[in-house]
Amino acid sequence: MMEKRVTGLGGIFFKCNDPNTTKAWYKQHLGIDAGEYGATFQWREHKDPKVEGRTVWSPFSKDTEYFNPGDQSFMLNYRVADLKALLEVLKKEGVEVVGEMEEYEYGKFCWIIDPDGNKIELWEPVNETVLDD
Repeated sequence: MMEKRVTGLGGIFFKCNDPNTTKAWYKQHLGIDAGEYGATFQWREHKDPKVEGRTVWSPFSKDTEYFNPGDQSFMLNYRVADLKALLEVLKKEGVEVVGEMEEYEYGKFCWIIDPDGNKIELWEPVNETVLDD
């Protein structure tokens, strides 16, 4: 069993009628300035403040297929430290994995299904910024 599985919240994704209208509303009323892929909130690691991380907030069209096979109106993205090892453990524990792990320049991703049928995204970020004093 792995000691630490989830290290934090990587993103909040939700369905809406019109992502552009929703982004404009959130910008006007709550100050969230979202671009094409949403907004990014930057923060620092509690145990090592020199390490900067990020959490993404992003509205999706209500007819998106990105949440499939889940039919929920939102999807959480959890940050993990070692996605490959975690996937091995989750598979042994009988957790349903959706598709294959994908790798991009900003990290590794995979998806699982929780007991209620919700699709969850797991993300191992790369290139976290280390800030100089």
